[in-house]
Amino acid sequence: MKYREPDFLPWDGRRVPITFVGGYLGAGKTTAINAIIAHADRPTAVIVNDVGAINVDAALIRRRHGDTIEVSDGCICCSALDGFGAAFDQIRARAHPPDHVIVELSGVAEPARLIPWAQSAGFMLDGTVIVVAADQLVPNALPDRIMTHLITQIGAADLIVFTKSDLLGPVLLDTVRARLTQLAGDTPVITSCRDAAETGAIGRLLALGGRRSAATVNEPTSTLFDAHQVHTVDIPMGLTCAELHDWLAGLSSRVPGLIVRAKGIVETTDTGLVLVQVVGARCEISVVPKPELQDATALVVISIM
Repeated sequence: MKYREPDFLPWDGRRVPITFVGGYLGAGKTTAINAIIAHADRPTAVIVNDVGAINVDAALIRRRHGDTIEVSDGCICCSALDGFGAAFDQIRARAHPPDHVIVELSGVAEPARLIPWAQSAGFMLDGTVIVVAADQLVPNALPDRIMTHLITQIGAADLIVFTKSDLLGPVLLDTVRARLTQLAGDTPVITSCRDAAETGAIGRLLALGGRRSAATVNEPTSTLFDAHQVHTVDIPMGLTCAELHDWLAGLSSRVPGLIVRAKGIVETTDTGLVLVQVVGARCEISVVPKPELQDATALVVISIM
């Protein structure tokens, strides 16, 4: 069903600025948004557009209640799994508007196709932030078709957040920085949302000025990058953290295609709840912080054929 604009303008005609946060799978979008929320000094709404039946990213932002997450400083988070129209309607239904809306795009989304949503009733475009992981720009790190997709995302950016630079040595990092400069042109780059927060520059992510016109992009259709397939994999119960590592080492034999991303929350017998994140050849297991405690989930795995 095609989304239909409401017949009224909410909040006496006030238009709330929207910032899109995009980037390829595993670049660090959730970390960036958590940094923004943690340092928010005004009411902010966050819309999470996650891939897969299990909305893991929303679970990690804060403890949620149904499809809405109430967080500190008047911030709210809601899911866009039923479509952007429903998520924007949730925000429009509030008696008092937020000061800003952040839309977290899935890693396989094309930001330029979603920008027109920022022109829907009650909202206006502030800009697009693209999170780019250093190890994903290493030569031959990604298949050509995925790199083409990443380059398209970078081309949509008003601001780039450059992450994971600690994973590379100095020589390779210089090569990657040069490539990012070549791809991004004069687009501003910040190295870390956490660093930006500590230096007081986090506001740059929420005051971009919307230098791109929504009139130049396609209709607001929420689509997936065709090369990707999403799988839900049940993780055996009763594993220790070491056994979980071993089980994840054989994940490629359980899922067809090349695994580019996997994410889930697992209850281990010796460490408790842990967050599993797989990005290409990188696998990380970390304890889930107490403020973000959630029930264990299946593993959402994204692969390309």
